[in-house]
Amino acid sequence: MTSTTLTDTQRQVLEHAAEQPDGRLTWFPDHVKGGARKKVIDGLCNKALITGVDADWFIAPAGYEALGRIPPALPTTHPDPEVEAALVATEAQWVAEKAEAEPQPVVVERQPRTRENSKQAAVISMLQRPEGATVAQICASTGWLARTVRGTFAGTFKKKLGLTITSEKAAGRDRVYRIGEVAQ
Repeated sequence: MTSTTLTDTQRQVLEHAAEQPDGRLTWFPDHVKGGARKKVIDGLCNKALITGVDADWFIAPAGYEALGRIPPALPTTHPDPEVEAALVATEAQWVAEKAEAEPQPVVVERQPRTRENSKQAAVISMLQRPEGATVAQICASTGWLARTVRGTFAGTFKKKLGLTITSEKAAGRDRVYRIGEVAQ
């Protein structure tokens, strides 16, 4: 049994619905009106504690479980065995048709890729040169702002591609960046 956390208002609404013969949500505290009522319903719906549409909301089996109650037993069979058998066969057919109609998700594994003619590939080749590259050179080559270049170093190159970016600053010159060994 899982423990579902309920607000006081949600608990009060569920308790009242559990007392109804059909489990219908018919009552809300006086201070819960309009948008607040919708939020209570949405919260209960998101936790799968109620079912229904628009104004007809009913407590679900999980709602009874959250209250520590046993859901009332619904009549499961029709008095006529032939009708019951036809009903079971029709429901089984509906389930089979629905399973066939639902598209199966396709899982595609993607590898990070760089195109040879992309700005990212151009920046990587500039950083692989023995003399490296400055932020100003990369900005001139790509048209990016300096903050975009630095963000690309930190995000795409270091985190996504696992590259090690090294830098050094010579006196009176701009900082020069290079690609070092691959980070593991």
